[in-house]
Amino acid sequence: MTEVVTYRPEPAEMSYTFGGREPVLRVRPGTVVQLYTEDCYGGRVRGIDDLPSRVCEFPYLNPVTGPIHVEGAEPGDTLAVHVVAVEPARDWAVSSTFPHFGALTGTHATAMLHPPLDELVWMYDVDVAAGTVTYRARRGDYTVALPLDPMHGTMGVAPAAFESRMTIVPDAHGGNMDSPELRAGVTAYFGVNVPGALFAVGDGHCRQGHGEVCGTGVEAAMNTTLILDLVKGVSTQWPRLESDDALMSTGSARPLEDAYRISQHDLVTWTAELMGLDQLDAYQLVSQAGEAPVGNVCDPNYTMLARVARRYLGGVTAYDGVHARLRETGRVHLAHR
Repeated sequence: MTEVVTYRPEPAEMSYTFGGREPVLRVRPGTVVQLYTEDCYGGRVRGIDDLPSRVCEFPYLNPVTGPIHVEGAEPGDTLAVHVVAVEPARDWAVSSTFPHFGALTGTHATAMLHPPLDELVWMYDVDVAAGTVTYRARRGDYTVALPLDPMHGTMGVAPAAFESRMTIVPDAHGGNMDSPELRAGVTAYFGVNVPGALFAVGDGHCRQGHGEVCGTGVEAAMNTTLILDLVKGVSTQWPRLESDDALMSTGSARPLEDAYRISQHDLVTWTAELMGLDQLDAYQLVSQAGEAPVGNVCDPNYTMLARVARRYLGGVTAYDGVHARLRETGRVHLAHR
């Protein structure tokens, strides 16, 4: 039988960094982990009058659940994280604009003389049965139901070299990548940098457009089911994602074109390795068959993905087929819970 562990953290047990924290759980590879994650505001924004600048305290934003120590994980290994389910924990969610955060405003790194944006809060009704989240204009009467598409904006492991990074910063360890591709059915791969990997997850979104342009998605607490496993002796330089339909590489940096280059470079070299192709042949294939979904364009680093459909890759298997194996374990778990 597959081992199942359930963990719901108390507010004081939430983490705000990757690295620099003792583990809250220790699990064996292959364990199904059922977790509660809080939204990026720590659950403090509950209505349109709860402005984040008033009810939230910096740097206590973007909490993650964890870290989780995976037994046997060592530097040079790869942690495989299969997302079995991401389910909203409440019937409401929230988004906001900030005066100095987002893609279309002056920020600490882009100094502008124009007035800062207004700080506003939008509340969304979450209807899991209907599969919708309902948008309502704050300064008008327009309302529209949007498809529910739950995902996690923040996921990763502890960085190397005793480093501790704020959860809002994406980099080679993962972090706040804010990619809508991090949804149920996907396996994420992270290079292990410290013993135990020290994995953490949070920042659930009921849905999010590519880029997270205003700086926030439809932020929500989540009940999330994951399977944590190891690929021993195989290193992974940047987080990678695998679905039934595609392989994806990530890159996080500033400026955005460097994040783009990192993701494309990783996908080209990964494709060449998997298919036994000359690097320039792989470069040509990814150039013509690939896609480039945007993660976030708001955080201290930006995130880009490079994506290629599996149907163009000749039936190759990544990481010895761990995605298919974990997907089946996840399906069995959902059928029996």
